[in-house]
Parts: sequence; structure tokens; C-alpha cells
Amino acid sequence: MTTQAEPVDHELIHAAAEVARTRCRGDNHTMAAAARAQDGRIVTAVNAYHFTGGPCAELVLIGAAAAQGVYELDTIVAVGDRDRGVVPPCGRCRQVLLDYFPGLKVIVGEEDRVRTVLVTELLPDSYVWADHQLDAE
Repeated sequence: MTTQAEPVDHELIHAAAEVARTRCRGDNHTMAAAARAQDGRIVTAVNAYHFTGGPCAELVLIGAAAAQGVYELDTIVAVGDRDRGVVPPCGRCRQVLLDYFPGLKVIVGEEDRVRTVLVTELLPDSYVWADHQLDAE
């Protein structure tokens, strides 16, 4: 189910690409992510690779955003080092992003075919962990 096309935030792609180019060195940091907060700020992060399953850049970004007082994200993108371009989130990240930010927009695609989709399109018919919290309020 595809909804109306969202504009692509090229500034966000550029921010992630710059972090990937300047901060991803060696095997420990191979991916960068950038997200635009609801207030317009851009937050960036890199992954922390480890053979036991270290966190992806998108997950590190959630913590980095919270540390900066950002709790609502509008759009996110991940970019690989060595000029690999936009890389879609893995399955674990898709679920976590959906749980934390059900209305989040995600930039996916390659080169001149990048597009913005809702996280719900990347993980259709899924269980949303946050739904169980509605009764607790």
C-alpha cells in the first residue's frame, strides 16, 4: 500500500553522507544516520559494529536524539561509508523505529531514485509495541 509521495529531504541525506565520510573509519563504524526532529534540528549518529550484534546507526541515533532533548523525529535516513549511498533500515531497526515513531518518514532508494516512505510501509501489518502502552496512560 503506497500513499501519497513525500518530498525527499536532501539536506538530511547530505548530513548523513558527511558523517559517513568523516566519522566512519574502519570496521567499527560503517554506517551513519541522520534524522530531522519535529523542530527542524538534525541529529546524526554512527553505528557501533560488534560481532555480538552492536546497534545500527538508526538505533544509536534514537539515543543520541534523546540525549539532546529530541523525542519526536520526523524523517530519518541511513547512509553507508565508502560512498555506498542511502541504505534502507534492517528489519530490527524498522520495528524499533515503528515502535518509537509510528508516523516516521524514512528515506530509501538508490542514487536518483531515492524516495520518502512512511515506516509503516516498510513494515506492513505489524504489531506496534507502543499500542500496549495506551492502557497505561
